[in-house]
Amino acid sequence: MNYSYWELKEWFTNVDFTVVGSGIVGLNCALELKKKYPKSKILILEKGTLPQGASTKNAGFACFGSLSELIDDLNTHTEEEVFNLVKKRWEGLELLKKNLGDKNIDFQQNKGYELFQDDAFFEDCLSKKDKINELLKPLFKSDVFHVNENIFGFNNIHGNYIVNEFEGQIDTGKMATCLLNLAQSFGIKIINNIAVENYTELNGSIVVKTKQIEFTTKKIFIATNGFAKQLLKEDVQPARAQVLITKPIKNLHIKGTFHLDKGYYYFRNIDNRILFGGGRNLDFKAEETVEFGQTELIQNKLEEILKTVILPKNNFEIDHRWSGIMGVGNQKKAIVKQLSNNVFCGVRLGGMGVAIGSLVGKELADLV
Repeated sequence: MNYSYWELKEWFTNVDFTVVGSGIVGLNCALELKKKYPKSKILILEKGTLPQGASTKNAGFACFGSLSELIDDLNTHTEEEVFNLVKKRWEGLELLKKNLGDKNIDFQQNKGYELFQDDAFFEDCLSKKDKINELLKPLFKSDVFHVNENIFGFNNIHGNYIVNEFEGQIDTGKMATCLLNLAQSFGIKIINNIAVENYTELNGSIVVKTKQIEFTTKKIFIATNGFAKQLLKEDVQPARAQVLITKPIKNLHIKGTFHLDKGYYYFRNIDNRILFGGGRNLDFKAEETVEFGQTELIQNKLEEILKTVILPKNNFEIDHRWSGIMGVGNQKKAIVKQLSNNVFCGVRLGGMGVAIGSLVGKELADLV
């Protein structure tokens, strides 16, 4: 690409900080850097037309873990680690709301519900409910989880739900728009459709190489989550999540965020529609990909659950399908670290980007 003098001078010269990825982490990192260094020149590079990955493709759950997920986490993490995971997620959600405002992201606290198809599994989770409530009490000052009966008329599930009093939902598109507008209002430059191929350290600064241009920056921040493997040697695997949404449904009474099958399926109401995603557990290997797209196996399963469990009494049509790429690993804790003098990364959000993205972005900026 042949850039003009003006373009080179305005966008690619004397760059202090370059952030790779304009998702929730990248934008929060850039905003925090601008707060700390108001005179700095900050450039965000985004390979997609819109933020790629999961930031604009998620289900908009303002959640911090269902009961069965937290019980499961205790098999691989200590009680203190699980408490800290939830604390980070809760603090991250509070930071997101404080930064952008509840109204601007359409935050609603309609509660979270966990549905069970296996009676024995429900009883097992129920037997550990008090222990988890006790563990989380220092954070929430009251019980998070309690039991409620099937008020939404779902079929083929246990007669009771486990309800999370503190779970909410947001409008993902509004959140991303809000963050982008905020970044631009602070003079942060965002360039789309430009993929970073690699970077090298040279004489105390970083040479960034893209298909279109090579330029120098003082420091670089990698915030590409599910795509991190392309630039980093960290323990982050891509994990594709497939999602669909129905056309508007008359008199839809379902309201809240819902978890099914240990959280591998999740759905919610939005604009009189049901947004429904998941099914990665049907074929983990195939979903370990950075390719967007759908598979027949998962889409058929989502439709089957819609018909037999979620909307058994409603006629519905599928309006749209899409997928997002998350970043997961052996541990649930995000990777936020300095890799060398001028290279930093904030990746592996483990499907909790809405909850921890703001906080990870802030922590990433705070490494400088």
